[in-house]
Amino acid sequence: MKKIAVVYWSGTGNTKAMADAIVEGAKSAGSDVSVFGPTEFTGSMVADFDAIAFGCPAMGAEVLEEEVFEPMFTSVESHLSGKRIALFGSYGWGDGQWMRDWEDRCKSAGATLITDSVMANETPNDDALSDCRALGSAL
Repeated sequence: MKKIAVVYWSGTGNTKAMADAIVEGAKSAGSDVSVFGPTEFTGSMVADFDAIAFGCPAMGAEVLEEEVFEPMFTSVESHLSGKRIALFGSYGWGDGQWMRDWEDRCKSAGATLITDSVMANETPNDDALSDCRALGSAL
């Protein structure tokens, strides 16, 4: 059984809804899933999981949430080499630049993005939630 971590921050509940669908998809594929907020997850925990889904909405000028999520992600980034990961999040403006920048960071850290990242404009619709369940299954 694969051990999966879902690590996310949600301000409005949109990214939480996506995380819930990812958990559902991973569990339906037979994985053991643990869910963490950014204050609960550390770089030393990365090795404990077969794959990790990171979720954060776009904030400000299309960046990761800066107070809690960004510091956590920066601290785990050096532990991601060779790790299977997936990214997800919601946005309300822009064109998804925050996600492309985030994907580039992960690739530069040596992580393996195992599936296309999932973005939802505002509240995730049925298609986005379906994509999240598929992301969870892919983990």
